[in-house]
Amino acid sequence: MQGSLTEGSIRVGLFKFSLPILFANILQSLNGSVNSIWVGRFLGEAALTATSNANIVMFLLIGAAFGVALAASLLIGQYIGANNLPETKRVIGTSATFFAGISVAMAVAGLALCRPLLIAMNTPADSLPLAVAYMRVIFLALPCLYMYAFVMAVLRGAGDSKTPFYFMLLSVGIDIALNPVFIFGLGPIPRLGIAGSALATFVAQSVSLAALIRHLYRRHHILCLHQRELALLKVDWSVVATLVRKGVPMSAQMLVLSLSGVLMITLVNRFGVDTTAAFGAALQIWNYIQMPAFAVGMGMSAMTAQNVGAGKWDRVTHIARVGVLYSVLLTGSIVLLIELLDTAVFGVFLPAGSAALSIASHLNRIVTGSFIFFGISVALFGVVRATGAVMAPFVILTVSLLVVRFPLAQVFLDRYQADAVWWSFPVSSVLSAILATLYYRYGGWRQAHMMSAVTP
Repeated sequence: MQGSLTEGSIRVGLFKFSLPILFANILQSLNGSVNSIWVGRFLGEAALTATSNANIVMFLLIGAAFGVALAASLLIGQYIGANNLPETKRVIGTSATFFAGISVAMAVAGLALCRPLLIAMNTPADSLPLAVAYMRVIFLALPCLYMYAFVMAVLRGAGDSKTPFYFMLLSVGIDIALNPVFIFGLGPIPRLGIAGSALATFVAQSVSLAALIRHLYRRHHILCLHQRELALLKVDWSVVATLVRKGVPMSAQMLVLSLSGVLMITLVNRFGVDTTAAFGAALQIWNYIQMPAFAVGMGMSAMTAQNVGAGKWDRVTHIARVGVLYSVLLTGSIVLLIELLDTAVFGVFLPAGSAALSIASHLNRIVTGSFIFFGISVALFGVVRATGAVMAPFVILTVSLLVVRFPLAQVFLDRYQADAVWWSFPVSSVLSAILATLYYRYGGWRQAHMMSAVTP
């Protein structure tokens, strides 16, 4: 079947499949950075604060969809591996209707509640009107954003990571080009200010989604639903139940990551602006350090799901070994590079001569290497969740980040000051890697399943 990941070299296949995912993640981050530059440098601090507050809400909304989309992609991957195209299309039809329905409902609710929500978040008064204007456009775009994420996830589940990358490139290119046009106006296009930045994202995602769907139908992609198959768009509640049951814990993992970041920065804020600035610069660097591990983890999930569907468990074991090796090598290489460049890297985000540079250098030596261990966890999570075992990764992440990392830093804060925060990262990351390895070796994830029809 087209897009099969059940044959051939695992080392070559996983590398080729994960690389476009990595590039797509980098593109998304660069796009966000460019948009922030336009808003911050030309519309001012209040506008940048507005987008920052609005983006927190959007991160949570996208995170909520992430788990369900990933569940759909894993289910599709298992059916693809089992060479069961009718069931694959049944999942696609129900998932498409489900995603469209919840996205429209959330868009309507968001348009009504965005102002009260931003007020509850203590958004500064001078940024509030700007944040409301920005969020209203984003909520209008939400159905398109959700469907775009869904189609991308479906393609990856079917073994195609290149097509999502190409159309992500199109989307990012349009977004970057339209930002200044809609923000400042050009010819008949009026000056829209901060709402223009959101509108650029809306247009870019809409155009890219329409182009992607047209491309798939012109290529007669096996996952396209044709006129005689439109009845598959009727909701199958057993599929919905699986998507929710498996997707919610994966979405919750995103929430845990977000909550951990918020809790840690509340501790860092106690040590003044230089330490907070150093930590903020480090967060920017860490975002890129983690990208290879997340890309490899997603690639491992797709490959494992297909091989589970095909009943090829010997390949699943090999996928785990190769994926962990890739994660360690890729993450370790970036960590080594950051260590060698040291303050030169942080100088991109911090002014020359700033006291924050020496603080950033110090915390970098303590924390950055810990992402190698975190990458091991991400890789192993990618394997076990592809079978339907989604609760264990959520529990391990919760224990390491919320039960260990934050309390550990808080307990030793008075004695070791900011170093208590920095050392909590390697301790919790090593713990996460140990727990993930133990669960992979001895846990019951091999007996888990997405749906009974695809159990080996």
